[in-house]
Amino acid sequence: MFVHKIDDELSLKLMEMKDADELYELTNTSRNHLRTWLGWVDDNESIKHTKEFIQMGLNKYAAHQGISACILYKGKIAGVIGTHAADWTNRSTSIGYWLGEEFINKGIMTRSVKALTNYLIKDLHLNRIEIRAAESNNSSRAIPERLGFTEEGRLRQVEWLYDHYVDHVVYSILAEDWSVR
Repeated sequence: MFVHKIDDELSLKLMEMKDADELYELTNTSRNHLRTWLGWVDDNESIKHTKEFIQMGLNKYAAHQGISACILYKGKIAGVIGTHAADWTNRSTSIGYWLGEEFINKGIMTRSVKALTNYLIKDLHLNRIEIRAAESNNSSRAIPERLGFTEEGRLRQVEWLYDHYVDHVVYSILAEDWSVR
């Protein structure tokens, strides 16, 4: 199984069915926190939904279309990071991520995004990695900014978030810009 140790307290691990209970519990205890920026939270009503999400990630990985990984912080699942479908013709993909509420403000996601970007560019030889974040989600936007991604623009009303549309800011990094890291 794919496991990537980032440092003494942090690893990325391909999700497995045995992670379903812990991942669902993390989602459930962080529901209000996650709901602020993630439109899928209300649809995750049971362990069944978490298992379906894990299976979807395993299928994507097996088809060589992306990765969905648990972020392990001191041995506990702290959140999820992964890619959307890879565009192998153009050697690009995008990254999505979330953390449980008790794990925010510890530098976990910046280290995780850096590690995943390294893997995507250096091991899979992708050329372009994109991250989108809601325009008002300053915490999420700070991650690509901290890592040197380029802000490319704003997508107007691109996401319906429960009762309103939100704009997204698009960031990217190219392999030639990342190689110095």
